[in-house]
Amino acid sequence: GVNPEIEFPAIEFRSSDLKRGTEGWNRLCKRVQEACETFGCFEVVYEKVSTKLREDAFGLMKEMVELPVETKQKNNSPMPYHGWVGPCKQVSVLYEGFGVGDASNYDSVKSFAQLMWPNGHPHFSDTIHTLGTQMEELNKLIWLMLIDSYGLGDDSLKMNYTTLVRMMKYMAPPPGEYERGLFAHTDK
Repeated sequence: GVNPEIEFPAIEFRSSDLKRGTEGWNRLCKRVQEACETFGCFEVVYEKVSTKLREDAFGLMKEMVELPVETKQKNNSPMPYHGWVGPCKQVSVLYEGFGVGDASNYDSVKSFAQLMWPNGHPHFSDTIHTLGTQMEELNKLIWLMLIDSYGLGDDSLKMNYTTLVRMMKYMAPPPGEYERGLFAHTDK
């Protein structure tokens, strides 16, 4: 079972500690390594992702969920979880999710927005692109910290990937009913 008393570490990524090779960097690398080894995850407190950006992104996610099903179905992909997954028995009747691929590439996000909103949605494109770019930067930073904490060489730095921004909504079951939110799974 799950122990509800476990608290995952929250690690603050201050700009003063993000210069590679400094004492602050080395301390941060050690904390990230320990959190990954002990818990498999941690909460990131990262000043570059502003409160306004988070609020705008969550507001846009709500806007997407309210789109007609026919529109949401246009977001499809052969790659699992890269397209729209609507409430269904195979996944969950209480879950809905969207994938915006290559979110650090403005043209990709703009194409997605034009698919969902025929006239485009500049605020969506700007917000999700900014979020995708900052998440990609954060991901690279965490990889670099892990590479340094394990003493791996710079040859390990060759990373080639695109950023997927996944937006999800979990709904509550009707009062008095029980329904599993999602089947057991591992996020990758």
